[in-house]
Amino acid sequence: MPDLLGATNPVPGYDKSTVNRNIPVSPENTQIQNVPDPSKVVRADGRTEQQDSNLQGDGHIRYDSNFQTFLQRLRDTPSLAESLARIFSGREGVVVSSGLSAGIAEEMGRLLEMLRMDETQLLDFLSGQFKTGTRFGGALFALLRSAYDRASSDGVRTDILQFLKAYVDFDSTSHIEGNLLRDLASMADAMPSSWAEKLRDLTAQLQNGIAAGNRPGNLQLLQREIFPYMSAYVERTHDMGTPRALLTMLALNVARYENGSEEKLLEGFHQLSGYGTLKGQLGGIDDQSLLLLLKNRANSDSSSHAIQFSNQLASAAAKAFRGEGSAEVQQAFQNLIAAMLVNESVYMPINHYLLPLEWDGRMLFSELWVDPNAEEEQQSRGGGRSRAMRFLFKMDVQSLGLFDVILTAQGTDVDVQIACPDTVSSFSKQIGDAVSQILARNELRPTRVAVRRMDRPVTLTEVFPKIFEGKNSVNVKI
Repeated sequence: MPDLLGATNPVPGYDKSTVNRNIPVSPENTQIQNVPDPSKVVRADGRTEQQDSNLQGDGHIRYDSNFQTFLQRLRDTPSLAESLARIFSGREGVVVSSGLSAGIAEEMGRLLEMLRMDETQLLDFLSGQFKTGTRFGGALFALLRSAYDRASSDGVRTDILQFLKAYVDFDSTSHIEGNLLRDLASMADAMPSSWAEKLRDLTAQLQNGIAAGNRPGNLQLLQREIFPYMSAYVERTHDMGTPRALLTMLALNVARYENGSEEKLLEGFHQLSGYGTLKGQLGGIDDQSLLLLLKNRANSDSSSHAIQFSNQLASAAAKAFRGEGSAEVQQAFQNLIAAMLVNESVYMPINHYLLPLEWDGRMLFSELWVDPNAEEEQQSRGGGRSRAMRFLFKMDVQSLGLFDVILTAQGTDVDVQIACPDTVSSFSKQIGDAVSQILARNELRPTRVAVRRMDRPVTLTEVFPKIFEGKNSVNVKI
């Protein structure tokens, strides 16, 4: 029986109270784990639940930060130009080979036809990507952008952002409607037939309402019948797998579908028109003119050659993933889509454009990154103030290899750094002279044109260190 009262004499050296009192206090000992407290920022310890190492995105998938996951995927994603080369190179004229079925071969053939461009078509293709690269182009959004920068209160900025959010959902109506129908079809496939039959009937009603353009009726059907029916299924069957995940996606898409209605868009516009700083500039735009302006802009963007190419590329990728291409083709399309998603991430502070083309019988796959605010405005030689812009070109030229071109422009001053493959490194002087002449013909002054042999491809984070600025914020991944 233990001696709870300590009536007997303790054995020397085994007095626990004495031993505990002699333990030195070491606040920096990482073996002593902190008590988890989300309300405090505590020192580092030996816990392994959080992955605090590999801040540049190295290592395994991170769970503590969305931004660090983005950096990791940015580093690990294969080159987009390389994936394009794998898809197109060597298939001109023989697109039906290499494990391609007739359907995807036809899609690839159309893509190859679209890649044949002259100077005028290349300019149209590039300008089309510039115009469609953002939804916030035109005089109206330039006005809102200027008002946001000049706003002295958080209320004005919040209302501008709310209007832009409503516009994005309004402009994405067809995409959101497609998501709704796909989610419901996937939900019906994951349900037992006793539940799925009614859901398919409701989905058919929704599809008819979408075809008729009856958004209020569609919202009423979703909110009063479809959503409660799916919720009842998850609650009664305790199915926490695919149906529950689809139910969450459905809730998100229904919220966007409601927020993108014309009523919500006009409500946000009227809120902006009530501010004194914007009333004089927006007060002359009536509701019908605003809706017509936004709809015409969406229709004009959809006819761009760049949009047609991206739609054709997406169609070819869909056919490949449905089994009409070999494993090699599917892997190339998977790398291509992963690279495009990473480059268009919300964490990417620079613009990204894609330039695949056939020029003088030679295939060229190029990517272009642009930072319109590479540096703070500096005093230019002309006495004015101009901002610095930085460009990164990655060009994979058929039979030559990969080129990296870093171009920094401030006013008319241009600095160019070119890294070329071994096959053309012996012509460095000729390349530098040709680039200098091109700049001079366009009334630009080359401050430096450096051409060197490529040791390794340059990374985005080396050219654009501002990508790491997102590490200053808290991005918890849940």
